[in-house]
Amino acid sequence: MQRTRNRVLAVARELLPQVGPSGLTYALLAERADVTRQTLYRHWPTRAALLFDLVLEGPDLGTYPEPGNDVRDVATAWLKSLRAGVSVPAVRTAALAVTAQADHDPDSARALVRISEDRHTGFNQLLEPSGIQISDDEFTLPYGPVLARLFLDRGRVRPPVHVQARRNRYHTGRGRG
Repeated sequence: MQRTRNRVLAVARELLPQVGPSGLTYALLAERADVTRQTLYRHWPTRAALLFDLVLEGPDLGTYPEPGNDVRDVATAWLKSLRAGVSVPAVRTAALAVTAQADHDPDSARALVRISEDRHTGFNQLLEPSGIQISDDEFTLPYGPVLARLFLDRGRVRPPVHVQARRNRYHTGRGRG
């Protein structure tokens, strides 16, 4: 059962960046993972549940920090691991989809809260040797850079290739006439 679940999540990680959240249907996922849709619904009764697992059970990047006494070192390592996580295309797409749907989908709203709670708990576990625990309000402060990476550092939108080629010819003087 765990092996099937892991295989489905691996296939979903491959498909999600290609087809987007709306294109990742249970029919497509079942076909590609070679399982029934019933199996998918048994593990993930809602799309938000699947996206939640894609965020929290992302690939092991080997970057999750160890607990420690030095708060600054632990916080820095934790933020770097979160940044690495949202740099994975499937994790990024799933996190953005859950966030976008949270305003109108109660399952996504709950998933978003659970993601935040999971990360907050994990951070406090890393800080335990230091004797410091951060509150909910304090927790919102350190992950601003991660949210900036997720929402703002999305790359510059470039015009289609043929438009860019025309611009290049014009700017080099070869398109003037």
